[in-house]
Amino acid sequence: MAWRDIAVRYKQTVIGVAWALIRPFLTMLVFTVISGRLAKLPTEGDAPYAVLVFAAMLPWQFFSTALSSCSDSLIANSNLLTKVYFPRLIVPAAAVITSFVDFLISFVILAGLMLWYQWWPSWRLLTLPLWVAVAFAASMGAGLWLASLTVQYRDFRYVVPFLVQFGLYVSPVGFSSAIVPAKWQLLYALNPMVGVIEGFRWAIIGRGAAINPAGFWLSMAIVALLLVTGIGQFRRMEKRFADVI
Repeated sequence: MAWRDIAVRYKQTVIGVAWALIRPFLTMLVFTVISGRLAKLPTEGDAPYAVLVFAAMLPWQFFSTALSSCSDSLIANSNLLTKVYFPRLIVPAAAVITSFVDFLISFVILAGLMLWYQWWPSWRLLTLPLWVAVAFAASMGAGLWLASLTVQYRDFRYVVPFLVQFGLYVSPVGFSSAIVPAKWQLLYALNPMVGVIEGFRWAIIGRGAAINPAGFWLSMAIVALLLVTGIGQFRRMEKRFADVI
């Protein structure tokens, strides 16, 4: 199912898979100009602002695309769900894997930025697979919740785009977490993507990138909670999908 989605995603488009590069690149460019040049927000260490932003764009783009795809995945495959029995968990999992392929392609831009600014990663880059796994868990957990709820309540088809748009501005994509006042750090860390993005920056930027321990572990706990409860919620509703859909 993931291979099918990958094959048809950019079918009949002029530039094909290049769209997986253009979207995060343009978003990074906008944040760099507005936040870095006009607002003059601080970066982390001596890292170029574009690298700071794109280190956050990688997990955010993956999470937001997976969330949108997951929420609509069961309805988009309703004919299959009502005719053949198979573990329904495969459907949202395939949607996340499809988004993961775009995520991997986007690393080309990161490599290009590092070469352009001559910013070389440190040993921390070796921990990047760990942060990728955490981003995958966050995407899967939230995606399972929304996939199951969208079948029951079609209102979520209109709520998800708002959540994605709102989440972009409350996540540290265009700015460093260091600018958030200390008294708001724990509330701010209730957003599970805060810990994920900080982890990516810590691994990619290396020197100068820091993690707020209390907020980080709170974010990680929420990611774990999302995944466990998401699987549980999906399993509870799984038997009713074919009837409700």
